[in-house]
Amino acid sequence: MPTSVTDSISQSSDGEASPTATVLGRLSGAFGLTLSTLLALAEQTGERLVRRADQALWQDPETGYTRRRISPPTGGVLELLEIELPVGVKVPYPSDAFVFQHQQIWVTQGVLTFREGSQTYRLEAGDCLQLGAPVECEFLNAGDEVCCYVVGLVRR
Repeated sequence: MPTSVTDSISQSSDGEASPTATVLGRLSGAFGLTLSTLLALAEQTGERLVRRADQALWQDPETGYTRRRISPPTGGVLELLEIELPVGVKVPYPSDAFVFQHQQIWVTQGVLTFREGSQTYRLEAGDCLQLGAPVECEFLNAGDEVCCYVVGLVRR
C-alpha cells in the first residue's frame, strides 16, 4: 500500500497503478502543489540534460492523453510539458490546480478548445495563450486529429 501521494504516482511508472489526469489535478489542488510538482517528485534525478528518449512520459489510462515532461527533472523554475490530446478527449481541472503557477499554452498541431472559467478559446497551431487568474479549466480536442501543445509553467 502506498504511503504518500508521490509513492502512488511512482507506482504508475511501475505499471502497478495509473491515476487519471482528473485525479492528479484534484490531488495537486488538495496538496497545494502543481501537477508537475507532484509528478516531478516521483521523477526527480538532478540531471540538467534529458534526452527525448529519457523524458518522463505519462498516459491517462482512461483517455489516452499523454504528457511528456520535456524539462530536466531538477526542480527548476521553468517547466515545459508536451501534451497529446486525442480526438474527442476532454480533461477538466479544478481552479486549485492553477493556484501556484503561471501557465502558457502553445498549440503545435491540431485545434484545442480551452475553457477558462466562462471564457472559451479556440487555439490553432501556432497560437499561444497565457492563462489568467486561477479558475476551473477544461482542455478539449473537438477536432478531427490529435491536438499537440506545449505547456510552459512557472511557480507563482
